[in-house]
Amino acid sequence: MNVSSAIAIYFIVWWIALFLVLPWGVRSQADIGDVVPGTDPGAPARPRLLFMLVVNTVLATVLFGLMYVVWVYRLITLDSFWFLPGGPTG
Repeated sequence: MNVSSAIAIYFIVWWIALFLVLPWGVRSQADIGDVVPGTDPGAPARPRLLFMLVVNTVLATVLFGLMYVVWVYRLITLDSFWFLPGGPTG
């Protein structure tokens, strides 16, 4: 895997992981009972965006590392999917 492919794949993994991490531990203003006038009651009371970005980066790095190991050592190949048409018969 060349460097540009690795960067592109890491970028995609990072964004997918961001959508997984963003809802973790978020409590809305309505949940805590302190709605700021003029805002949506479903808005986060404490977004903690920096913390979420750090957690997301760690998670994305671990996921990318696992994917890289699977790619380099060929732990999963197309032959692993016996149920695909045209795959190995035995």
